[in-house]
Amino acid sequence: MTDTAKQLGKLRDKLIAEPQVILDDPDLMQALIDAKESRMGENVVDLRGLAMERLEARLDRLEDTHRSVIAAAYDNLAGMQQVHRAILRMLDPVEFEDFLRNLDGEVADILNVHCIRLVLETAQDEKGAALKQLGDVLSVAEPGFVEAYLTGGKSSHSRQVTLRQIQPDNTAVYGKAAGSIKSEAALKLDFGHGRLPGLLVMGADDPQQFKPSQGTDLLAFFAGVFEQTMRRWLS
Repeated sequence: MTDTAKQLGKLRDKLIAEPQVILDDPDLMQALIDAKESRMGENVVDLRGLAMERLEARLDRLEDTHRSVIAAAYDNLAGMQQVHRAILRMLDPVEFEDFLRNLDGEVADILNVHCIRLVLETAQDEKGAALKQLGDVLSVAEPGFVEAYLTGGKSSHSRQVTLRQIQPDNTAVYGKAAGSIKSEAALKLDFGHGRLPGLLVMGADDPQQFKPSQGTDLLAFFAGVFEQTMRRWLS
């Protein structure tokens, strides 16, 4: 008992000399508060204790919010870097055929999507037939197709960027890859005055990769750069 008393005495002296040891330990502080409340009995309300509990709860919520904000900032930065790398790679080719192959190749890999498809509205003439020879990544459609595809045939106007779990009937856009696509980012393209619109779609095999609740700023920026690039090819 003598040794125990001496050890407790030394511990007491150390805590008195360095009280920060207790104050910096949330579990130890909570244990002391609980011990105090148990001695007060059930019929006594400790207003200061209640206030402390509320402050601790608010602090926990603030810490959770802080962590969420930091995580969102890192995700946004990573997404920005990803889009920038995809744009730089997209601008590399000097021939249109290479541009298309690169789009559904390295650009799709950088963006972590299953495939990328480009749809151009045009009259079904010889020019449209020539475009069809450029590969699976490019397809042509009749005027009005882009708006109908984005809105599902409804009378509402489409947005520049549409994120969604796509409908089963998407073979007109994805062709043979249609069965693998579970979600998509559809970018409506404006090629300038006097030209029909186009559509750039990024298809993912993960149904959660593109959802309507996600932000679209980076994809809108990508669409703007793609529009400018396509205007050069179309001219």
